[in-house]
Amino acid sequence: MATLSAEAKSLIAEIHPGLVATASKTGQPNVSAKGTFRVLDDEHVLFADVNSPRTMANLAENPQVSVLILDPATRRGCRLWGKTGSILDSGDLFDQVSSQLAPRQIQPKHVVVISVEKSVVF
Repeated sequence: MATLSAEAKSLIAEIHPGLVATASKTGQPNVSAKGTFRVLDDEHVLFADVNSPRTMANLAENPQVSVLILDPATRRGCRLWGKTGSILDSGDLFDQVSSQLAPRQIQPKHVVVISVEKSVVF
């Protein structure tokens, strides 16, 4: 696993949405914008599955994920590569994320935790 730099964490916190790329077991790609993308800790990020059937189907077949965080105005951002660590539909972390999203009237179906294997800030 890779440790996220302070700069990468800052960019992830400031720039929304994050673009999450997945692929099916046959290689069919999918890219989905995630306004719920955030840092969990030094080695993990997460997003809430609100209504992402293709992303979730791909992750069930292939845990590989790539993420792009990009501010188009400044062209600053970061890219992450990793694997799905867990997909939660209950528990403390799921409840915490659900509570944070409730004021925005968002109810997640799942919380997806990604183990970061590599990150690059640009």
